[in-house]
Amino acid sequence: MKHLLLLLPLLGLLPMASPAQTPEDKGLAIAVEADKRDLGWSDSSADMSMILRNRQGEQSERAIRVRSLEVDGDGDKSLTIFDHPADVKGTAFLSYTHAIKPDDQWLYLPALKRVKRISSANKSGPFMGSEFAYEDISSQEVEKYDYKYLRGETLDGQQAFVVERTPRYKHSGYTKQIVWIDEQHYRVLKVEYYDRKGAHLKTLNMTGYRQYLDKYWRANRMDMVNHQNGKSTSLLWSDYRFKNGLSARDFDRNSLKRVR
Repeated sequence: MKHLLLLLPLLGLLPMASPAQTPEDKGLAIAVEADKRDLGWSDSSADMSMILRNRQGEQSERAIRVRSLEVDGDGDKSLTIFDHPADVKGTAFLSYTHAIKPDDQWLYLPALKRVKRISSANKSGPFMGSEFAYEDISSQEVEKYDYKYLRGETLDGQQAFVVERTPRYKHSGYTKQIVWIDEQHYRVLKVEYYDRKGAHLKTLNMTGYRQYLDKYWRANRMDMVNHQNGKSTSLLWSDYRFKNGLSARDFDRNSLKRVR
């Protein structure tokens, strides 16, 4: 969510700015403003339950801890640790998001006692059997997309901007994403994902937002539905904590083997 200095001139292009403003300018300005409102949290930790459902509605649950580090001048770093059930306990996922170059991602598999690097060409693959792809769970840097404002719309009683964003990075699994962002707080409410053939693949709904430190909004629930295979995944978040004093050392590759 960085390189903001390069985008500061666009802050004058906010949604009500000028009749001559293009849809592309307006879409980018909305993305920049949303990014600007979420700067300065330093680091965070949270607990998460991942609920996997198959086409028949049968479900399984995983207990997860997530730590994140805000990086000045680049994308965020995150460490995801699986605590339950036994077959995934100790599995850890480390992600370095970048604004323009490919993300760096590694997966630690305790049964093999080895760290596996996730190929930049495989970011569209499913994350730990869920309906979230590897590229879905990295921080969404402004520079990763081209934007186009489509319309204003009411979603669940909230006025929202509807913006199309097109991935600029190679190997994305999507041709485009349609994003609903609420006009008051610039929070993402909904995302529709379209596959490489342009067909509607998935829909993500983000609900139960809470504000932390009087500034930072986080959704307590994320529901991803895959319309093509009938499966879904819910992420239920709790116990958010900010400014814990985490540092880059807590997110180096050796941290994957140190997780407890």
